[in-house]
Amino acid sequence: MTAYVIMIRDRITDPAEMAIYAELARKARGDNPPRQLAFYGAHEALEGPGADGIVILEFDDMDHARAWHGSPAYQEAMKHRQLGADYRVLLVDGVKPQA
Repeated sequence: MTAYVIMIRDRITDPAEMAIYAELARKARGDNPPRQLAFYGAHEALEGPGADGIVILEFDDMDHARAWHGSPAYQEAMKHRQLGADYRVLLVDGVKPQA
């Protein structure tokens, strides 16, 4: 079943680290790259706190999402993201399409 990684950026603390992250994250897409459904586009908070930026990535299933996130290449990139910004990252299982 389709799964989604939702990345919510609350604030950038080090733009130089974020630039390194962006470069490394592009290289960490792997053999089964995620599909970008939203990528830092316009957004608004309808309820709750807002965000500085939002990314929604679609994967074939939870296992593919975990494999991407846990891959050595993404783990290296993630170190720079964590140094460069405050994020919340969520993994969400999709719903089975209704007949």
